This record gives sequence, C-alpha cells and structure tokens, in this order.
Amino acid sequence: MAQEGTAPQATYQLPALPYPLDALEPYIDAKTMEIHHGKHHAAYVANVNKALEGHPDLQKLTVEDLISQIDKVPENIRTAVRNNGGGHANHSLFWKIMKKGGGGEPGGELADAIKKTFGSFADFQTKFNQAAATRFGSGWAWLMIQSGKLVIESTPNQDNPLMSGAKPVMGLDVWEHAYYLKYQNRRPDYVAAWWNVVNWEQIAQNYAHAKK
Repeated sequence: MAQEGTAPQATYQLPALPYPLDALEPYIDAKTMEIHHGKHHAAYVANVNKALEGHPDLQKLTVEDLISQIDKVPENIRTAVRNNGGGHANHSLFWKIMKKGGGGEPGGELADAIKKTFGSFADFQTKFNQAAATRFGSGWAWLMIQSGKLVIESTPNQDNPLMSGAKPVMGLDVWEHAYYLKYQNRRPDYVAAWWNVVNWEQIAQNYAHAKK
C-alpha cells in the first residue's frame, strides 16, 4: 500500500531502453528512437494504466497475460486495452530484439528451425520483408510460433500474436512513427536497414521461451 502523501505506483512502467538513443545509428536515427520510446511507448503505458483503473483483477496481470486474455477484458475498456496494452507489449519486445552491431544470421536451434520451415535464411528474410512491406496501414510483421510451428504473419495496429493464441518470437514495427523521419514513405528501405540491428541472441531466447 502506498504511504500517505505518495501516489500509488502505476500498474505498468515504461521500460528503459537497453542502449543509448543513438546506438542503432545510422539504421535507426536517435531522434526517431527518442520520440518512439519517450512519446509513443510512454503514451501506450499511460493509456493502458488509465483504462485499467478500477480493475484490480486485471492490474495484477503481466501485460502479456493481460493481452492473452483480451476477450475476457470488459467490453467497455477492451479496445483501449487492446490498443495500448498491445502497444506496451509490442514495444517492450521490440527494443530488446535490437542492438548496436547486430545483424547477420542466427545460429543454433533457431537457425535450424528457420531453415527447416522456410528452406533457407534468405527465403525466410524475403517472406518476412514481404509481410512487413505489404501490411496495409499501421501494424507489425511477426515471426511467431503457432500450433507448434514457426509462422510469419503481420497484424494490424498494435495487435500481438498472443491475442490469437500464438507466441511472438520476433516483431518489426511498421507504423510510420517507427521510420518516417529518416525513410519517409520508403518502408522497404527501413525494413532492409533494420536487419543490421537485429539481436539474434535475444530472439533465440524468445524462441526457446515460446517453444515451452
């Protein structure tokens, strides 16, 4: 319980970036990171916290558990939770799967699973790029585990694979706010550049966790 005279801690907190704002230069510029994390992600956190006020049973859930049970969220706050809880979960994953000096190709079990499922890393990359480039409007491209198999799909807005019973392994934000300052309407250029900051070690951990 909060001490008298202090505000109670919010349900969810904006996570700190695991690297400086300019760490992903020149592929993702520092100004975009500043706005994306400090404004957009922060707004999702604030808005989902506001939506959950008066719902202590939901406030105690992790954001992943919250959006996994989106159909059980009261209808009057479901859209706000879907959009903002989804935004919080998506971005919390997104920051971690990037790093300075990233890129290349994965190794180990993830590499084997990608080759088995898609034929080669190049074929996987082509299919993922297509999912990212052809998502109409705002949304995300995902590598996920669905029914025990690796699948590439895109989702609209801030929807997350957890909302449909799948488990996210890797997600790419293709909202315009993720790239427009540097790439304007050239989304395919942003997608191509993004592969240079991919953190395969973290994605391999996500894959191992999602298989459980």
